[in-house]
Order: sequence, then structure tokens, then C-alpha cells
Amino acid sequence: MSAAVETHELTRRFGDVLAVDHLDLEVSGGELFGLLGPNGAGKTTTIKMLITLLPPTSGTARVAGLDVIRDSREVRRSIGYVPQLLSADGAMSGYENLLMSARLYHLPKEERDERIAEALAFMGLADARDRLVREYSGGMIRRLELAQAMLHEPLVLFLDEPTVGLDPIARSAVWDHVRRLREREGTTILLTTHYMEEADELCDRVAIMHLGRIGAIGSPDELKANAGPEATLDDVFRQVTGSDIDAGGGYREVARTRRTARRLG
Repeated sequence: MSAAVETHELTRRFGDVLAVDHLDLEVSGGELFGLLGPNGAGKTTTIKMLITLLPPTSGTARVAGLDVIRDSREVRRSIGYVPQLLSADGAMSGYENLLMSARLYHLPKEERDERIAEALAFMGLADARDRLVREYSGGMIRRLELAQAMLHEPLVLFLDEPTVGLDPIARSAVWDHVRRLREREGTTILLTTHYMEEADELCDRVAIMHLGRIGAIGSPDELKANAGPEATLDDVFRQVTGSDIDAGGGYREVARTRRTARRLG
């Protein structure tokens, strides 16, 4: 199967800081791929380059067969993106949020209502379509954001910490919908997460980044088997990075995560 995401020596510097270091990565079409790593490993910078929000310093990247620099406008039309921070408008209803997305993606007027109705039904939000999003639970908001990102049927979907701030029940519901999206649409999904059990449960393959490079890549079962008997993905992470997973980060990351959790809570 052809590559949906492909990078060759992709590099990003911020002054003297080498955030992403000659990254070679290939994600197959239809794959659910996890990008893991401690804060500062280069995950977010990599995602920002792939979705055309940040230009590479050097190297190349292709998404859905398109060059992220030369074909940036076409790349944006071919992808969906769910950021960690809240992106739905709480002062609007679920339907109104999706209608705004439909207009932004230039969906034909005659298709909008049908697409929106299908998206709401698929995400289990049909009964809540006319409620203000500020009245939604955290899990419902995330499902709405997934619906927004998938409304134009993108070839590649990027999810940045899709379950941050959610309780275990809501996280499980989001997992189920992510699986269903991949199965129904055949969409390639690339997600970042700090939850090792999330990566273990969802991903076909994962890559663990450390200091801007990939330290290990493979299916969760392969990586655990290589790490030793009874090893968990946390053990693999520890071996590659030399530290335990830390979802907290510095002051800015903590503040951002707590704001997201409060809004989704």
C-alpha cells in the first residue's frame, strides 16, 4: 500500500535548537499510526510541518502524495486535524459548528445538510445537534471535533492528544469512534498521545521519538517483544528515552493541559 505520509531527512531548527533531526518516516495508507515521545522530543513540531503550519528547515515531506511546501494548499484540503486545545465554538450548536466547517471546506451547498446529518449520526450526536456545545460533555465535544475534521472526507487525519482531559469512560468512547472512522472511511490516522495504553490499544504501529529522532518503530507487540518478557509499552518508552513518560511538561504545557481539561470537563 502506498505511503500516506512520508518524510525524508525532515529537519527543523529554532535558532541553535535542533527540534527535528533528519527524520525519515513512512506511514502506509489506511494505517493508524502513533507518534510517541516525551515533551520536547519533536512530536508537535513534526505534526506542524506535516499539516503545513510550520515550514521545514530542510528535508522533504509528502502527505497524501503532496509536497507540504510546493502543494501546501492541496495538502490542507486533503487532511483533517483535531488539535489538543478546544476547537469547537461553545456559543454555537453542534449543527452550527459543522455548518461552519462545511463552509470552510467549501462543500457544495446541496451536500452540506446530508453530510452534516451523517456525521452527527455517526458520532452519536444526532439528538444533540441543536444544543449549544457549551452544554456538551467532554466526550461529546471531542466527538464533534472529530466530525468537523472528517466532514470533507480527508485522506489523512491528524489527532493531537485526542483524549487529553477526558475521563476513562469518555476516552474509551472516543477510541471506539476513532476505530470506526478508520474502518468506515479507510482513512489514514496519525495521532500523538502520552497514554501508552491508548497507543497499545489503537495503533497498528508506533514510533517513539527522542531528541528529534525516531528511537524505535514497529507494532506495539513487536516493540514489547523486543524489550523482553512481560514488557509493556511503558517499558519500551523507558528503554528508548531513558525516562518515564511525563505528560506534564513545563509550565506552559501544564497550563494548556489544565485549560483543556477544564473546558472539556
